[in-house]
This record gives sequence, structure tokens and C-alpha cells, in this order.
Amino acid sequence: MDNEDIEGGEEEFRAQLGRKYRPVVAHDRAVLQMSSMDPGSTSDSSPKNVKIDGKENMGSDAREGSAPDNLRVNGSERDSKLELFGFDSLVNILGLRSMTGEQIVAPSSPREGRDGEDAPITYGPPKPSDVKLGTLMGVFIPCLQNILGIIYYIRFTWIVGMGGIGDSLLVVAFCGSCTFLTSLSLSAIATNGAMKGGGPYYLIGRALGPEVGVSIGLCFFLGNAVAGAMYVLGAVETFLKAVPAAGMFRETITKVNGTATPEPIQSPSLHDLQIYGIIVTIILCFIVFGGVKIINRVAPTFLIPVLLSIFCIFVGILLASKDDPAPGITGLKLKTFKDNWFSDYQKTNNAGIPDPNGAVDWSFNALVGLFFPAVTGIMAGSNRSASLKDTQRSIPIGTLAATLTTTALYVISVLFFGAAATREELLTDRLLTATIAWPFPAVIHIGIILSTLGAALQSLTEGREPHIATFFTAFICIGCVIIGNLDLITPTITMFFLLCYSGVNLSCFLLDLLDAPSWRPRWKFHHWSLSLLGSVFCIVIMFLISWSFTVVSLALASLIYYYVCLKGKAGDWGDGLKSAYFQLALRSLRSLGANQVHPKNWYPIPLIFCRPWGKLPENVPCHPKLADFANCMKKKGRGMSIFVSILDGDYHECAEDAKTACKQLATYIDYKRCEGVAEIVVAPNMSEGFRGIVQTMGLGNLKPNIVVMRYPEIWRRENLTEIPATFVGIINDCIVANKAVVIVKGLDEWPNEYQRQYGTIDLYWIVRDGGLMLLLSQLLLTKESFESCKIQVFCIAEEDSDAEVLKADVKKFLYDLRMQAEVIVISMKSWDEQTENGPQQDESLDAFIAAQHRIKNYLAEMKAEAQKSGTPLMADGKPVVVNEQQVEKFLYTTLKLNSTILRHSRMAAVVLVSLPPPPINHPAYCYMEYMDLLVENVPRLLIVRGYRRDVVTLFT
Repeated sequence: MDNEDIEGGEEEFRAQLGRKYRPVVAHDRAVLQMSSMDPGSTSDSSPKNVKIDGKENMGSDAREGSAPDNLRVNGSERDSKLELFGFDSLVNILGLRSMTGEQIVAPSSPREGRDGEDAPITYGPPKPSDVKLGTLMGVFIPCLQNILGIIYYIRFTWIVGMGGIGDSLLVVAFCGSCTFLTSLSLSAIATNGAMKGGGPYYLIGRALGPEVGVSIGLCFFLGNAVAGAMYVLGAVETFLKAVPAAGMFRETITKVNGTATPEPIQSPSLHDLQIYGIIVTIILCFIVFGGVKIINRVAPTFLIPVLLSIFCIFVGILLASKDDPAPGITGLKLKTFKDNWFSDYQKTNNAGIPDPNGAVDWSFNALVGLFFPAVTGIMAGSNRSASLKDTQRSIPIGTLAATLTTTALYVISVLFFGAAATREELLTDRLLTATIAWPFPAVIHIGIILSTLGAALQSLTEGREPHIATFFTAFICIGCVIIGNLDLITPTITMFFLLCYSGVNLSCFLLDLLDAPSWRPRWKFHHWSLSLLGSVFCIVIMFLISWSFTVVSLALASLIYYYVCLKGKAGDWGDGLKSAYFQLALRSLRSLGANQVHPKNWYPIPLIFCRPWGKLPENVPCHPKLADFANCMKKKGRGMSIFVSILDGDYHECAEDAKTACKQLATYIDYKRCEGVAEIVVAPNMSEGFRGIVQTMGLGNLKPNIVVMRYPEIWRRENLTEIPATFVGIINDCIVANKAVVIVKGLDEWPNEYQRQYGTIDLYWIVRDGGLMLLLSQLLLTKESFESCKIQVFCIAEEDSDAEVLKADVKKFLYDLRMQAEVIVISMKSWDEQTENGPQQDESLDAFIAAQHRIKNYLAEMKAEAQKSGTPLMADGKPVVVNEQQVEKFLYTTLKLNSTILRHSRMAAVVLVSLPPPPINHPAYCYMEYMDLLVENVPRLLIVRGYRRDVVTLFT
């Protein structure tokens, strides 16, 4: 149902508005502040009351004496047999009542109206609109007027004389086939659903995207505007030749034919063409202001004399052998037909008169460019689609009928003209059609003038344009009229029209080849191969005419396309390119299979955990630096990121909030220029939500392989005691699901793309991680922020004797990986040596002592609670096993590692260290203490854990 059929007061209908974005400057300039808008509804959860504007409908209930005051779709006043489905009977509401023209109540779902707003919507008869046109007046006549233009009357006989009958038939067949195939494609697209105004822009934009539609549509508009100038010049030239006394200037051209007595031939002055052309254009412009209705009344006035003039031409040809109208006109003679069969390409002057020293050299390609505007005009019906009663019926029938009619007329005309006059007469008499016509030339003069003016009127009319657009079109038309050379204008028109026709054919080819479920055109006589052939024809004709004109037109379309891509904000029209992308993605996904990707083809697909913890404003969907870090994990922007946020609550209650949040997050991702998708998951709690995400997110080999989240630095400061169990659970879920983990500490200090870093990128490579830590460091170097840094790899050796061997092995390994880095081996003391010598007296010692004290208190409380309740040791609702000596050992290990990091990497741009896995049956609180001690006083740290596969390879 069209939007025009829905009438409702703006004051009474209030749709619930979601959150919108407005960027503000906060602590980080990348933060996007979003303000919540008043939804304008109450908190009542009762269903909507659907009111009706105007009087109550008098249906069958009224006849039975039970007319309700208000028809409530889901109310108790009327029982529905389809109440189970949540909708009233669609047959009763939208079928029978709409046929009688009654105003009806919109069907509503019981799920609507939870916000308690009243939504008065009125369905009734459509508003009265302008007069609608049928096939004859809306499509056939406009197409016929555009096609039967000036080329047929004053250039067609010249084309037959220059190219001969054979080449002329080939030119007609070549150009006619192009427009016929384009008409088939146009018919298929136009019958694939309701079509609004816009012509080729609407057709191509819905198939190839709005950017392509705008670029080709504007070129087609320019072609129409220039074609209007061609028609005006043709009318003025004919008028001045018919009435030479009307000319204010005189210009004589001498014919050079190699004879002893050259014949002077007069042609209209350029200044006369300019002056009269501008006057005629202005008059046509005022007629266009009257609207389509006025033009439709004027159109038969222009068309009837045209058809009469064509009839007089053929009668004159049949009677030429008896009447002998002029020298060189032989009538239908076989000898003349044979003499004119072959081509006679030669040079001419600018007026088209044969001249051995002429500046214009004609060929078959040039004839195609000159003749092609005579077959254009097939888009005249689609240009006025908004004024048609039934576009799906009128456009195919009217367009194809006009195309076949004019093509047949051209073929017959080639044969008749070639057999009725000598080649010299065909080349010298530009108004041979008037000379040969019966009973007198004035009939043809009137027909030419009315034909060209009618075609010019159609070129200036494309529906319900504003007056400014009409003025602009007239301005372009006047600019081309000032040129005054018909033969110079026609190739420009040809290029623009061919570009548009190629776009129509490509659109049908794409839609037919993809064959999406929505592609169901009523016009069945089409095939993707024919559309492809039509598009190839268009491109070939463009290059045959002039490769330079072709390059210029394609460059213009490309510039418009680029500008629209930068500035345009068109919505999703469901164009064919989106369908092509979808099918290409499906085929690519199937080709990847379910097997593991080879390390050479491995790409990081990070799963960005947007808001696991940490205080962010409710209207900020993601920490701004997480998007910056996601960009750092891609090489030259290649790769995909999945931004995920978990919404606590019940899915049925929070579904709409989740959709709103997903839109906000997607907008934020685009704002940060990060290639990725947004997902919002509703779950009872964060742990359950993440567990579902890590199991189901992604398809095939496009599942996320790295989980990225912020380190919970605030858990102790804010006394968030639930964070340790959640944090440990997420890490364990990643290990079980075989996902790599990257935890960012110091996220607030992470540099953006404009903050250049210096120093080193230090890697503390403790355990084998498949080379993920090395790969991340190399990806960081590809960004401008870190390109000035150098990589240092710190390897931890248990004994001093292993240091040199380990260093040599790591250097060889990095060399084979094509990675440049400095290798530093650090020997860690054994456990016994640590206990004998004690921890080093450095700044980490205070944190170590405080952690010891907190763990001791925590274990004491846990033991007291277990003794009190008579149960085993429990932590976070789970039984745990605590080995105090092991706890102490873990604390010493993290203390030594933290001390080493602070000693060697205090000035590093970023530090990467291996993530220790949570011990089994170990309290999550103790693990968080180990991690806090590990990251203590390190400003910017990436804690990395790989998974059970290599992401780098030594082999080519």
C-alpha cells in the first residue's frame, strides 16, 4: 500500500523515536555523544487505540443494528476468528471495504501499543491527483515524437547518399537493434513492480545503486537538453529554407563538384539560426510551464501533421516518375537502386556539401553517430512514468510499438530514397523530402517544424519538475542553440543516450543474472544474454563514433558518481548491486569451506567487546579507543571487525532497545571509519551472553578468531566484586572455544591515528602462541602512529645456560618470518632462588605486599565461611581448591615479570606480554590479583593469548 493512501494527522500520530546521535567534545574527541529524545508516549502498556478520522464506517455491523462507536481492532467490542494471529481479518479490512471506497481502520498487532500512544490512522480513497495517461498518449505518442525528429527529414536522405543503400540499411539495423534490445530491458525493469517518477534515474538507481543512477541519469538529462537544441535548430533551419525572406543575414556556400560551372547553394546564416532558435526555445519553455496536461493537449497537434507529411513523402516518391518534380529525382528505378547500393564516402564542408578540400571526412562510424539520435526517444514514456495510469502495461507496449514502427519506417525509407533519386541529388538537397513530397513542399516544411517542435517539447518535459529545473534545462538548450551546428551537436547527444541505454541494459542484465526472489517482471520476453548484448552494442557504438567523446562522457559520469559517493546520503533501495554482493559473499563463504585457513591467508577477525566494564556514558555505545585499536589490527584496513555489546535483561522486553542500540553502535562504527558490523545480544547476564556469542557468532571461516576487550582496571577501585568471576569466565570460554584473546590495559592512553609514537614495541614472549604476538607487532608497524617504532623481543629463559641457544633460535625464526626485531634473552631465577633471596626492592614490592595481604584476608574469609556452613571451600558459587604455596608462587612469578617489564620497557610505546591462563579450580579473585600485579605501573600493555594454530608461516 502506497504512502499516499494513508492519511493521518501529524498531531495525533506519534511514532516512538529512538536515540539519535550528535557528536560532542568530551575527554576524547572521538567520543560520539548521543542524546535521548522524549519518546512522546506514556508508560501505559495497554494496546493502542486506533481512532478513525471522520464518520464511523457503516458496514455489515451497522445494518444489523450493532454499529460500534469506535472500531477497535483488538478490542472486546468485536470478536475475530483470527484473533490467535494478532490481526483482524485482512480480507474484511483491506479487501472488501477498500473496494467500496470506505475509510478503514489499519490492522494492528497486539505487540504494538506498549508505549500507550494513540495512533489514529485513516485508510481511505486516494487523494485526487492529476490526470493519468494511457499507453497511447502517455508512451507511444511521446516516443514517436522523440524518435521521428529532424534527422529523418533533413539528414536521412543525405545519409543514404553518402553510405549507399547497403551501409544505410546496416546503420539502421545496427542502431535499431541497440534500441530494441534496450526497450526489452526497459520493459522488464519497468514491469518489476510499481514505478515512480524519475525515468532512467529511477530504473538504473534501483538496479545499480543510487550513485550509478544519479551519474547516468544526469548524463541522460544533459542528452535530453542538448537534443532539445537539435530539434529547435532543425525547425529553425527548415523554416529559414522554406521562407528565405525571414532571414536577417545571408550566407552563400559555393558547391565544388569538379564541373565547369559550380552551382551556388545558399544555407541559413549562423546568426539567424541563433536568434530564431533562442526565441523558439523561450516559447517552448513557457508552454512547458503549463504542465503535462497542457502538453498532452498540444501533442496531437504536433503529431498529426508529422504523420501526414510522412504519408505525402511516400506518395510523392510513388508519383515521382510521372510528375518529374526536380532534376535528379528519377522515381522508383532499378537502375537508380543499383547505382546507390554501394557507399561513396567523401569529404564535405561544414554544411555537408561534397568538397574535395572539405574539413569533414565521413565514414561508416561517423554515419552511425549522425543517425543514432533518430532512434533515440524510447525513454520518453518512462520519463513520464509518474503521469501514467499503469506503468507496467503502458511502458512495454508503448515503447516497443514505437521502436518497431519507426525502425520499419526507416528501413522502407532507405529502400525508397535510394531508388528514387540520384546520389548527387541525395547529397546536395538537404530538404529532398520536401522536394519530392506530394502535392507541394510546404506540407513537409510544416511537418518538419511541428515534428521538431513536438520533440523539443518532449525533451524539455519529464514530469512534474519545478520551474527552476525547467529554466536550467532551457538554459542548457539555449547554450547549445548558440553553437548553431546540427552536425556537431548530434554526436554529443548520441554519447549521452548510449551511456544511458548501456546503464539500462546492464541493470536488466544484473537483475536477470542474479535472479533474486524479488525479480518477477511481468514482461517475460527478456534474457540476461540479450541485455548483455544490448549493453555491448551501446559501448561499441560509442567507440565507433568517437573514442574521445566516449572518454569524455565516461569521465563526466565518473566524476558525478564520485561526487555522489562523497556527498550523497541515499537510503537502501534494494538495488541489484547489493544482491550481487550478497551472492558473491555466499559463494566466497562456501568456497572457504569449514577447514582451517592456511596461515598465509589468515586475517584477524576481532570480536570487540564494547562495554564489558568500565564507566562509560549510557549514550556512548563503545569506548572510542577500542575502535582505534581495532583499526590497528588490520593491514591497510583489510579485514572485518565485529563489535558486540551485551544488554542485560529479558529478550522479549528488550528487543526494541537492542535494535536501537545496534543502530547506534553501527552509526558509531561508521563515524570511526572502522570496517565492521555491530551486534547487540540480550542475555540474563554478561557471562551467559558472552558464552552464546563465542559459540554462535560468525559463519564458517568468517567467525571471529580474536576476542578483544578492555582490562578491568576499576574493579577494586569501584569495589565491583562480580568482575573477577566474569573476567575469568570469559577467558575460559575463549580457551574452550579456541579463540585468541587480546586484553588492552591503558586503553584511555591508546593513541589515535594522528598521535605519532616513538620508542619500541616490546614483546615478552613467554609461551608459544602460534606467532600471534609477533603478527600483532607487525600490524602495529603498518599504522602511521607506530611506524617510527622498533620491535624488541624479550624471551624468558629458565636457566642462564639456555640464553644463548634460545637467542640464536629466535633470531633464526624471526629471519625466516621476514620480521626485523632485536632479540633480548632474560633468565629468570628458579623458585628456590627467589625464596632465598626474596623479591627485589623495587616499586612493584608495595603492590606485591598489598596483594599478599588481600589474598590472605580473602582466603581467611572463605575458610571461615566454609567452616560455618560445613561445606567445602566455595568461591563464586563453585567449589575451589586452594594451595597457598601455589598462590604464593604465582604472586612471585607475576612480581618478577612486572619488575622485568618496568626495568626494560618503561619507555616503550606499547608492551605485549603473554596471558597466563586461569588455573583450574582456582578462585577468580586470586587470579585477578595476579593480573593486577602483572600490569602494575605499566601504562600501555597488550596481554595476548594465542590459540591452537599458527597464524604465521616460514614458507613462501
